[in-house]
Amino acid sequence: MPHSHHSHSGQFCIHAAGTLQEGVLEAIRQGFQVYGLTECKSITPEEFALQFEHFLVEAHRIKLTHYITPLDLEELDSLLQRRRGLVEYIVGSVHHVNGIPIDFDLVTFRKAVESMESTLPATKDGGFLSVKPEIIEHLDLCRLYNSTLQLSEYPEALARVERNIIYAVRYEASFEINASALHKGWSTPYPGEDLLQIILKHGGRLILSNDSHGPHDRAGVTELWFLEHSETPNASGRNIKATKMDRPWAADAFWTRFS
Repeated sequence: MPHSHHSHSGQFCIHAAGTLQEGVLEAIRQGFQVYGLTECKSITPEEFALQFEHFLVEAHRIKLTHYITPLDLEELDSLLQRRRGLVEYIVGSVHHVNGIPIDFDLVTFRKAVESMESTLPATKDGGFLSVKPEIIEHLDLCRLYNSTLQLSEYPEALARVERNIIYAVRYEASFEINASALHKGWSTPYPGEDLLQIILKHGGRLILSNDSHGPHDRAGVTELWFLEHSETPNASGRNIKATKMDRPWAADAFWTRFS
């Protein structure tokens, strides 16, 4: 698809490669219509504040010089207040439990599970929803090392996840279809089909990340959305809105570049 709302660069993320500008230039070369610049949050607040300041400066420099729309940027509340107007949208997700990463390796993931008072390995509360992120990414990252885990086996956890989905739908968030799960042995992108059906049941909007080329037809997905600037602030106070594609995704002229 010609839309990407989730990207990283080696310039600001240790597990990525290339510079921010190189990524933008490649997106322009490939004809992307929307290319969002987002970045990971460092675990150390001091490091994050400094790195994020540099990221904001570079992202907006590139936006002005290369005329692409990097709708972007992931932040937390203090920096959101300081940089209101520069942060155009937020990609929200949970990567740590009690300060312990859940997607670093299996050993560390197990430590995160053991650190919880509850015995529910799938429980993920949506504290990050307090900043009303416009995009919810890999909602079931907690299944990274066990893709066959069925949340239906943990009704309390599933109820919490559904509660968070309903809350996000009500303030008009979009849910990311992220194909990175396929690179890690999953049979589907994030989110798994059980959560996808819950999202669809409650009228959730689906949006694509940079390495996803569309959801499977069997999942019952009939429409896709993308972010664009809005003159009117959304529920989070940011001038961004989700817009539904006005034609079937496969009919977009973007695909003629690859035929």
